[in-house]
Amino acid sequence: MDRITEAVLSALKQAMAGPGEQRLFRSGKIAGLFPSKGGVNAEAAARALREGLLEMVRTEAKGKTVIEWVRLTPRGVNLVHESESSVQVLRELRAELRTNRDGIPAWLARVRQDLLDAGDRVTEEVRKFAQRIEVLAARVDEALQRAQAAEPAVSDGLAQAIPWAADALAYLDRRPPGDCPLPELFAAVRERHTDLSLMAYQEGLRRLYDRRLLRLKPFAAPADEMPQPEHALLDGSAVFYYAAR
Repeated sequence: MDRITEAVLSALKQAMAGPGEQRLFRSGKIAGLFPSKGGVNAEAAARALREGLLEMVRTEAKGKTVIEWVRLTPRGVNLVHESESSVQVLRELRAELRTNRDGIPAWLARVRQDLLDAGDRVTEEVRKFAQRIEVLAARVDEALQRAQAAEPAVSDGLAQAIPWAADALAYLDRRPPGDCPLPELFAAVRERHTDLSLMAYQEGLRRLYDRRLLRLKPFAAPADEMPQPEHALLDGSAVFYYAAR
């Protein structure tokens, strides 16, 4: 991983730790997502904005200094999760273990040929090594099953009716703490399901709510203060605008 990518991921993780807008750059003792405005940090900040991982919320002028305030986007949340997915790490480890396990017979033949005088001892060492690999592989399989079992459970029938359900529930589990506005959840789901319409999204939310796979919460402020009101979900006199697990 190059230094710019490391700086981007570090800033995104910091942004996930505290929801809401945050300063783009640090200034003295005042915290910011990037330590400084120069060098690698400047390139990393530009890349995060350019690739839509962070979005500019507002700017604030103090004398000749312009302070930039940004917010983490759904794309940024997904990038952090994908870079640190425990399931992905376990899968890669399992593949590596299988590769080494499959290569043991050929390696054993070469060792026997080169070390005939110590054949018995080498054979026993290789047997123990193979046994350790088998035990470790079994533990990795168990850990992978536990990690996958912890992912949002969506039945086969519901997955066919709402193909984006698992992605929506996973995003709610991964994002920073707090209720998720329905426009944000829609944008996150559209990252992988680009043909999803707003009407189908709202109908799917109702079904997930009925199945108790997520909770819907109303918009408490006056209706004229609601951003992107077309994403809201009407239920009698209630106007749902937030989702949570």
